Amino acid sequence: MPTDANPELNAAKLAAPDTKMTSKLWRTLVILLLAQFMMAVDFSILNVALPEVGAALGFSLGGMQWIVTSFALTAAGFTLFFGRLGDYLGRRNLFIGGMVLLGLSSLVGGMAESQTVLLSARVMQGLSTAMVTPTALSLMTTSFPEGPLRDRALGMNGAIMSAGFTTGAVLSGVLLDLLSWRWLFFVNVPIAAIVVVFAPMLIKEPARDPKAGKMTLDMPGAITVTAAVLSLVYGITALGNHGLEAFLGIESMVLSVVLFGVFIVIEKRSAEPLVPLNILKRRSVALGNITGLLAFATETSLVFLMTLYLQEVLQQSGTVTGLAFGILGAGTVLGGVMASRVISLIGHRGTLLAGFALQGVATAALILLTTNPGSIPLMLIATFLGGIGNMLAIVGFMTAATSGLPNKQQGLATGLAILTQQFGITIGIPIMSAIVSARILSQPDLDALSAPERILGGVLFAIAINVALVVLGFLVALLLRPDQAPDGAETVTQN
Repeated sequence: MPTDANPELNAAKLAAPDTKMTSKLWRTLVILLLAQFMMAVDFSILNVALPEVGAALGFSLGGMQWIVTSFALTAAGFTLFFGRLGDYLGRRNLFIGGMVLLGLSSLVGGMAESQTVLLSARVMQGLSTAMVTPTALSLMTTSFPEGPLRDRALGMNGAIMSAGFTTGAVLSGVLLDLLSWRWLFFVNVPIAAIVVVFAPMLIKEPARDPKAGKMTLDMPGAITVTAAVLSLVYGITALGNHGLEAFLGIESMVLSVVLFGVFIVIEKRSAEPLVPLNILKRRSVALGNITGLLAFATETSLVFLMTLYLQEVLQQSGTVTGLAFGILGAGTVLGGVMASRVISLIGHRGTLLAGFALQGVATAALILLTTNPGSIPLMLIATFLGGIGNMLAIVGFMTAATSGLPNKQQGLATGLAILTQQFGITIGIPIMSAIVSARILSQPDLDALSAPERILGGVLFAIAINVALVVLGFLVALLLRPDQAPDGAETVTQN
């Protein structure tokens, strides 16, 4: 029977989600993933090189942290602002502008001959990250219809970002050995140029809200929330240190709380708020971002703990450490590839639960680590499996936090999701570092233990806390409603 003679069949075909990845969608996805890969590389590429960069430009031991902190502050602080700005000015234009800024700032950073120039370049790199990351993700969620295609794109995005984070750590050592620290900046320049040239041809600007041209950006809200986020990130980073910076960290945290309170008041009174507070009443957005925060904080801090274990407890080289993280990276890539299929089978709530469950069991196995190098195979297997679980949880979070929303709010939703990601990456390591230090000092018979035994005791205790946070993520995911069809999603309105 011809299909046009069967209206019910035609209606079913129209309602069915498209599952075919066209060549045009592939090209769009590739250019967006290339940009996201470079953003992820920038998060980790300078970590190994800090001593050499610091020595070359005369940074003090305490001052070297600002090479990383200046980037993290601006990347996290301006993410929500640029995510929302893309809704007004156009996401493609902001995405391309961010890539131009990345190329220029990386060129300046690689040529820097003073601390001021280097730190300025790092601030500009952070701003480019805040521009590119949320707009690339919102371009992805608006280019790919909700359902299997979007799940697949988000899964590949999660996999490529994890691969980029791991590649940054490995690439750092290779470039330092073969060339110099300056190439850790220069490597961005050709990639940024490729994206800038091809993005206008491959990426289509999503349909704009017809009211967008008449809307005004909530500048009081934007300034207040940016200052609040900057204060919060600085406070968390400073509390991981000692002395005066720890005191300033407490003051900064208090200031952040006050600023967030002022921001909420501004948003309630604004006719066109930067963040329509009703979006946070949506369970998938609020709880989804909490699970994302826990997923990112636990896995990035676990990398830090395993670095301590390999280098300070087992006295392994940087090369061995890099190869070990390659195994973890392979697990996250596999988890990202699997994620879309898992979501299609059990939904984003089920994927979050399965991911946290696998990550929790694998991380708990690390409590069995000892000072014997024979524990390395256990570590590799556990981190590989934990990487799979963590990536399933991350893609589940991204899907939950951006599903069922209109295109005009995708920039806001993805901005919130990326802000959650930045927070998780930023707060995990200082918290676990403080836990390790406190545990080492509180161990009984401290003087009778060797240095590796002391550090191992702190690492194992921090791993136990890490497992507890993963369990908390699992419990929060349980509170999410079972997945609904897109046409059953509730409408989010502005105040």
